[in-house]
Amino acid sequence: MTDNFVIDVRGMTKRFGDHTVVNGIDLQVRKGEVYGFLGPNGSGKTTFIRMLCGLLAADAGEGTCLGFDVIRESEAIKRQVGYMTQRFSFYEDLSIAENLDFVARMYAVQNRREAVRDSIERLGLAGRQKQLAGELSGGWKQRLSLAACLIHNPKLLLLDEPTAGVDPKARRDFWEQIHELAGQGLTFLITTHYMDEAERCDRLAYLSYGNLLTSGTTAEVIAGAKLTTWLVSGPDLQEVARQLRGAVGVQQAVAFGARLHVSGTDAISLEQAISPFRTEPYIWQQINPGLEDVFIHLMGSSKDNYSI
Repeated sequence: MTDNFVIDVRGMTKRFGDHTVVNGIDLQVRKGEVYGFLGPNGSGKTTFIRMLCGLLAADAGEGTCLGFDVIRESEAIKRQVGYMTQRFSFYEDLSIAENLDFVARMYAVQNRREAVRDSIERLGLAGRQKQLAGELSGGWKQRLSLAACLIHNPKLLLLDEPTAGVDPKARRDFWEQIHELAGQGLTFLITTHYMDEAERCDRLAYLSYGNLLTSGTTAEVIAGAKLTTWLVSGPDLQEVARQLRGAVGVQQAVAFGARLHVSGTDAISLEQAISPFRTEPYIWQQINPGLEDVFIHLMGSSKDNYSI
């Protein structure tokens, strides 16, 4: 793996008819890194992941995944990757142990029973191994899915919105497990819509309509947006937002709880736009933009590439 990159690909492209779903994406992920993959629904995240693990053939591109050619050696890549899909995809009328045993058989895992037992212990499933998968809550189903991904000792985990539909505590516990595993050298590429999860990643990439708009650490992504953001509190903020939207210099006016974030990339024009509203009882404060401000900005500046 060049320079210790587990994923090192360039120009990855996928088309369905005339529609380009993934458009020339470059990506490098280091060993032991937790890499966040963000973007709105339909942005191409899942398609890109499926190309990486050999489930979908790329139309163009080159590079390596786990040291194997991403185009010509997809079968070898599959054996060393764990892929966790958005939906729970196990047999609900089988127990946790039976589901894990089935997955171990699929991968021809040696010492299968021992591997199942170790997987149950590692993911905190002991005591529930005889429980039917269909009886599990969202958080326990998530643990089962992760255990199944790990049973063949992969070097890379591709997790597609793994925490969708689970409660905040289960999400927090899941991320603690991810960072513990990353500390042991396992590499993660994770798609998510949650900004708190994005901030837990070592680095991020943001896709929109098949195009890679930005990548880097959280600090680099925020700095690269060159966004100026003002926080305002006061009465009838929805009317303030309505009047500000579309004004020269204002690229977004978005409610954050009981307050409003007003942002733009031209600081002078933005200040001129908000100046008529900087009167009592409104309180204005310039703040550092957060990831959510940046991603709302990126979504607003990107265009749908789907032609009907």
